[in-house]
Amino acid sequence: MTVVTTASASLLLQAAAAAAGGQQYPASALYVVATPIGNLADLSLRAIHVLSLADAVACEDTRHTAPLLRHLGLDKPLLAVHEHNEREAAPGVLARLARGERIAYVSDAGTPAISDPGAALVAAVQQAGYATLPIPGASSAVAALSVAGDARAAGFAFVGFLPSRGGERAQALKGLASAAPAQVLFEAPHRIEALARDLAAARGSRPVTLCRELTKQFETVATMDAEQLPAWLAADPNRLRGEFVLVLHSLAPDASTGEAALHDATLLTLMSSLPLKQAVALAAELTGAPRNALYARALALKTG
Repeated sequence: MTVVTTASASLLLQAAAAAAGGQQYPASALYVVATPIGNLADLSLRAIHVLSLADAVACEDTRHTAPLLRHLGLDKPLLAVHEHNEREAAPGVLARLARGERIAYVSDAGTPAISDPGAALVAAVQQAGYATLPIPGASSAVAALSVAGDARAAGFAFVGFLPSRGGERAQALKGLASAAPAQVLFEAPHRIEALARDLAAARGSRPVTLCRELTKQFETVATMDAEQLPAWLAADPNRLRGEFVLVLHSLAPDASTGEAALHDATLLTLMSSLPLKQAVALAAELTGAPRNALYARALALKTG
């Protein structure tokens, strides 16, 4: 992380206040703040201003967030709120909100509560009657979609990390192969080769955009058919390094019409006698399609 002098940090905070200070930032509120996914320059002036206003910063890892705040010339109390203690830590955040404090929440990178901790904290704050306010910014899923070039896509399903092994993983892969919308996946470097083989076997001709180390020095974006992924990764050992986001492109209409009709029929039948969430959950079990995609379709059927 680039060293920032006290003077330059002060100028940065002044610029942030000038750009974002005109909006209201109420007390007793949780601010969900997106942070960079690799390039520090992607931190917005509004995010910097909110961090400067916060009475405390709840974060996924204090060791990661402390250097970011120091870079900005900020010294704030840090509250550890991560995947292992999120529900237990929520009462401490609520107590601070009750005292009228502004609390910022950040994950290690990107937008919190999307394949990162944060959702349980947000739910607890809302249930207690306090405001939750998004401070948008970097998102690796949206960044990958923007360079996928899937002009046919009318939406997407966010999958995140697949189950690591066993029947759950096989079922998830089956759903990915048959689902019509674009699918966004995350993968770690030690599992990317296995995922590439699985995708090649499940849907070899379906285009995939692989994004590696987004916004960082060795950023890579490549689009190819799924069956080409294993050989592409094997061609250069450096391609196995870093964090990965993959976009499995949407299916052509003629390849998905039959399955889409089957999914619609299943959803309509179940929705006639079950609450929407239960109908979607059961439809996902019956069809193997991703729950997120089925939920979006169920909402469209209900409102249409």
